[in-house]
Amino acid sequence: MSIAIPRRRVIPGFGLTMGFTLLYLGLVFLIPVGAFLLYTTTMSWEQFWNAVTHRQVVASYKLSFGASLIGATINLVFGALVAWVLVRYRFPGKRIVDALVDLPFALPTAVAGIALVTLYATTGWVGQYLEIFGIRVAYTQLGVVVALTYIGLPFVVRTVQPVLEDLEAELEEASASLGADRLTTVRRVILPALLPALLTGYALAFARALGEYGSVVFISGNLPFRTEITPLLIVARAEQYDYHGAAAIGTVMLVAAFLMLLLINGLQWWTSRRHG
Repeated sequence: MSIAIPRRRVIPGFGLTMGFTLLYLGLVFLIPVGAFLLYTTTMSWEQFWNAVTHRQVVASYKLSFGASLIGATINLVFGALVAWVLVRYRFPGKRIVDALVDLPFALPTAVAGIALVTLYATTGWVGQYLEIFGIRVAYTQLGVVVALTYIGLPFVVRTVQPVLEDLEAELEEASASLGADRLTTVRRVILPALLPALLTGYALAFARALGEYGSVVFISGNLPFRTEITPLLIVARAEQYDYHGAAAIGTVMLVAAFLMLLLINGLQWWTSRRHG
């Protein structure tokens, strides 16, 4: 009878590092979320349903999810283009442009909101010219989309950029030498390799936009039923000591974001499996 001998690892310490990993995830994520969900269960079903289906809350759902989807979709397209330019081309000031992509990461969200209002208000540098054509950005739903697009762009760029750097330009040249036009090369060579990264960047941008608060409250105007986002309602309920109402609304946002991320990750796994 043969005895299975455990395989020794080249770098030891798996048990210790895994223990620290689980401890860290538990303290930072699992315990707070578990306590939050446990607190929500102290409500009756009727209280929970009334809190999450209030007309004002439903209107905020529509704006938050709709604007987040639009912003993430815009970033999916233009983030991929920005990553392509940064990887495939050389031009003066490239490092500066590359550094500016990370600006939404470093800039406080409140500062970003004030900057967007200064730029897009009717008396702002850009808003005053848009006003001539009847386009208003500040204190409208369009302003919410602009803010969510601004904070979500780096997620797509930084997710797609490493994949593009690993994608050899010789593959595109080989496709062209075999007679494929540019559209076919993009569709059959480049897009399959980028699709998992694009989906990941899209999911990250959407999740970030869904929970954004600081930059949106300045440019949206926070008008009930029009420009009021769900995170603002959660803060308002908490300030009114309606902790159960805040927890109920937060639970809906948590479950919806989790389902969206699960769907995107499922699509990413399917595309990776299909394209090898």
